[in-house]
Amino acid sequence: MNLRPGRALVLAALSGLTAMGCTAVGPEYRRPDAAVPAAYKETGPWKAAAPRDQLPKGAWWQVFGDPLLDGLEERAQQGSPRLQAAAARVDQARALAGVVDANAWPTLEFAPDAARYRASGNRPDQPSKVPGNVPYTTDRFRLPLYASYEVDLWGKLRRQREAADARVEASQAAYATVMLALQAELAQTYFAQRAAQEDLRILVYNLDLRRKALDLVVARVRNGLATEFDLARVETEVATTEGELEAAARRSVELQNALAVLVGQAPETFTLTEQPLSAVAVPPTIPVGLPSDLLERRPDVAEAERLMMARNAEIGVAEAAFFPSIKLTGGAGFESAELSDLLKGDSAVWALAASLTQPLFEGGRIRANVDRAQAAWRENVAVYRERVLVAFREVDDALASLRYLSGQNEAQTRAVASAEKAERLATARYRSGLTVVLDVIDAQRVRLLTERARLQTSAQRMLVCVALVRALGGGWSGTHSEVSAPATSVAPVPQRKERAG
Repeated sequence: MNLRPGRALVLAALSGLTAMGCTAVGPEYRRPDAAVPAAYKETGPWKAAAPRDQLPKGAWWQVFGDPLLDGLEERAQQGSPRLQAAAARVDQARALAGVVDANAWPTLEFAPDAARYRASGNRPDQPSKVPGNVPYTTDRFRLPLYASYEVDLWGKLRRQREAADARVEASQAAYATVMLALQAELAQTYFAQRAAQEDLRILVYNLDLRRKALDLVVARVRNGLATEFDLARVETEVATTEGELEAAARRSVELQNALAVLVGQAPETFTLTEQPLSAVAVPPTIPVGLPSDLLERRPDVAEAERLMMARNAEIGVAEAAFFPSIKLTGGAGFESAELSDLLKGDSAVWALAASLTQPLFEGGRIRANVDRAQAAWRENVAVYRERVLVAFREVDDALASLRYLSGQNEAQTRAVASAEKAERLATARYRSGLTVVLDVIDAQRVRLLTERARLQTSAQRMLVCVALVRALGGGWSGTHSEVSAPATSVAPVPQRKERAG
C-alpha cells in the first residue's frame, strides 16, 4: 500500500506518541502503613471460632436463629429507601467512570448541512466567473465527518480512569457500609422492641400483684387492721406502675414504627408478631478472629482506601498539566454547490491537523492544583488510618461490653431470685400481721426494679452482640470478605483492567 508523505508522517507521529503515552506522571499507589495489633485487648470464649468459615456472606443475622428477624432483614434489603439511595449513588459513580473512559477514544461527529446565500455586488473580491460588480446567489451542500483525538502522552487520561475506577469501588464499599448499618440498626431495633414487649409483660404482671395488694389493704382498713396511710401508699404504687405501663406501651409502638420505616413500609400498614425477649436470653457466639482480618472485612475501611487510590491518581492528573497537550483532528467528506454533484469524486474534501498546547504562564494555577491534590491525598490517608483505629476500638469495646454485661446479668439474675423470695416473705408476714405494708411495698418495688434491670441488661447484650458483628464488618466468606455490589442496581459492576497506555 502506497502512502502519501503527509499521511505517512501523521501515522508515524501517532505510533510514536501512543508508545510514549504508556508512561504516566504522578506517584504509583501504595497502601500506607497502619498499626495492626497482634491480638485484641479483650479475651473471651467468643474468639475461639474461625471468622471466615462460620457464616454465609451477608446473612449474619441468622446466628440469632430468629425467623421473624430473618424476614424483616430480607424485607429491608428489598424495600429500604436508604439502601436504594446508596445503590443510586453507585450507579452515578459507574456513569461518571463511563464518561471518563470515553475520553480515551477518538470522537467522531457527522454534521451534514445545506445552505443558500447571496453575495453582495459591492464585495471587494470578485470571482472570475462572475463578471462585473454584480451580486449573485449560490448553494452549498456538505457531508462532513470530523474526528479528534487527544494523545495521552503523559498518562493524564490513564490517571483519570484509575481515579474513576477507584471511586466506583469506593461507592460500592459505601453501599456495603450502608447495608451493614441498615441490617445492624434493624436487628438492634428489633431486639429493643422485643425487650419493650417483655417489659410490658413484667409491668402487667406487677400491676396485677399490686392491685391484689391494694385489695388486701382495703380489706384490712375495713377491719381496722390497717390505716389510711397504708392505703394511700399502696394506691400510689398502683398508679405509678400504671404510668410506667403506659410509657412502656408507647416505647413499644415507637420501636415498631421505626421497624416499619427501616423495611420501607408505612407504619399504618406494618404489623409485627408479638414475641417478647426472654430476660435470660443468651447472645450467640460470634467468631472474631485476628485484628488483621478486620481490614479486609470492614467496608468503611475499604471505602477509605479506595478513595486514597483515587486521590493518588488525581495527583498525576494535576501534574500532567505541566506538560504539553497534543490533539489530532481531521475531517473528510463531500462539498458541492450542486446537490446532484455532492457524491462525485471531485466533491471530496479532507483535512488533517495536529496541535500542541504548552502552558507557559498560569499564575501558579497548575502548582496550586498539584498542591491541592497532594493535600487531598494526605487527608484521605489520615481518614484511612483513623477508620482503622476506630474499627479496632469498636471491636474491643464490644468484646469488653459483652464480658462485663455477662457478669452483670449473672449478678442481676441472683438479685431477681432474692427479690422474689423477699417479696413472698414480706407478703406472708403482712398477712399474718407481723409487719407493716411498707415492707410489702418496698419488696415489690425492689423485685420490679431488679426484673426490669435484668431485662435491660439482657437486651443490651443482644444489642452489643449486633454491634460486634457490625464492628467486624458483617458476614464472612470462605476466603475473604468482599464488597458486595448493590443488588438493586441494574448496571454491571465495572471490572478493573490492565489498559495499554
